[in-house]
Amino acid sequence: MKKNFVEELKWRGMLAQIMPGAEELLQKEMVTAYLGTDPTADSLHIGHLCGIMMLRHLQRCGHKPIILVGGATGMIGDPSGKSQERNLLDDKTLYHNQECIKAQVAKFLDFESKEPNAAMLVNNYDWMKDFTFLNFAREVGKHITVNYMMAKESVQQRLNGTARDGLSFTEFTYQLLQGYDFLYLYKNYGCKMQLGGNDQWGNMTTGTELIRRTLGSEVETFALTCPLITKADGKKFGKTESGNIWLDPKRTTPYKFYQFWLNVSDDDAERYIKIFTSLEKETIDALVEEHKQDPGQRILQKRLAQEVTVMVHSQEALDAAIQASGILFGKATREALESLDEQTLLDVFDGVPHFDVPADQLGQPAVEMLTQAAPVFASKGEMRKLVQGGGVSINKEKLAAFDRPITADDLIDGKYLLVQRGKKNYFLLTIK
Repeated sequence: MKKNFVEELKWRGMLAQIMPGAEELLQKEMVTAYLGTDPTADSLHIGHLCGIMMLRHLQRCGHKPIILVGGATGMIGDPSGKSQERNLLDDKTLYHNQECIKAQVAKFLDFESKEPNAAMLVNNYDWMKDFTFLNFAREVGKHITVNYMMAKESVQQRLNGTARDGLSFTEFTYQLLQGYDFLYLYKNYGCKMQLGGNDQWGNMTTGTELIRRTLGSEVETFALTCPLITKADGKKFGKTESGNIWLDPKRTTPYKFYQFWLNVSDDDAERYIKIFTSLEKETIDALVEEHKQDPGQRILQKRLAQEVTVMVHSQEALDAAIQASGILFGKATREALESLDEQTLLDVFDGVPHFDVPADQLGQPAVEMLTQAAPVFASKGEMRKLVQGGGVSINKEKLAAFDRPITADDLIDGKYLLVQRGKKNYFLLTIK
């Protein structure tokens, strides 16, 4: 027996709105459903993950997922909560971004299956690029009134001045473009349902209305949304001080990705483990109970971080992220330090004091470099005393003599020196 898709979303806290009749259709037949994503970057970020997980659950419940890359619509902007229009992308950039996105989504969906519910990726640029304005006005524009479009909440927000720049014509027509996507996918792939975030409800219902008015009232299509994910304090999910948490390891290292999930609050961990993993209800319920017995162990956060990191990256990436975490908090070795790539090293020691030291300081005694070139110690006497007590390490190795010269052989990656004063005080020196 296949799982009930709607029930699966409900217990996971992933269902916001659903059109009447949608659940009955999903129980009656294999349904083809699509979700759109914006290709303005060559990577998705974790803000996209709830939608991608919806498609994952959809396929696992026996239905057919389509991921639509909005090559055409991504060029003009969407009034749903956005305040700026987007930049026009050239064909080469668009194709590159599409391929990168497909590679990321392929970790969640099965595109290679021989079953009828194999996942598909489509790009609306393919059917919009030769669609003339006159044809669009005749085939699409005549079916939806301006009154209908004006009534949408997303349009009203822009018109009533909640955004500085008002609403351009291109953005106003966005709901028609998105509606046409649904019509095209219905006619060419039998797609009867659109999935998306709750901010897309207005655009999605325009699609169902366009199909009804174009093909006849007997044609039924549906929309289903997930809630917009926020943190327990109401702030936007997935944003940090340094920006988005990306799925691409070159943009966000697996270590930093792992740490993001590891550091969420208890309340958020309980919600996120349902939304962002495929763990079964019984497993999650047991983890929640175990966590409540001893919250200090952060059992929910650890399992959440493990599951999402393996799904987005790999088991090897998770193992490396855990090892990197141990360097800061555990008894790591110089070899472990040297095993880190440069960006992960910088991420691990992001919050520690950094000093730039001129390369001509190499060869000096440690006591000179670490009090003069980089003031790790307030005085030579303080450093001498700590070294004699075994309280100073260079690159995770105890410094035996305070006057030992620091040479190029000591450097990690040819330019970094990690100094540890006592158990918890780290300093990262960059030799330039």
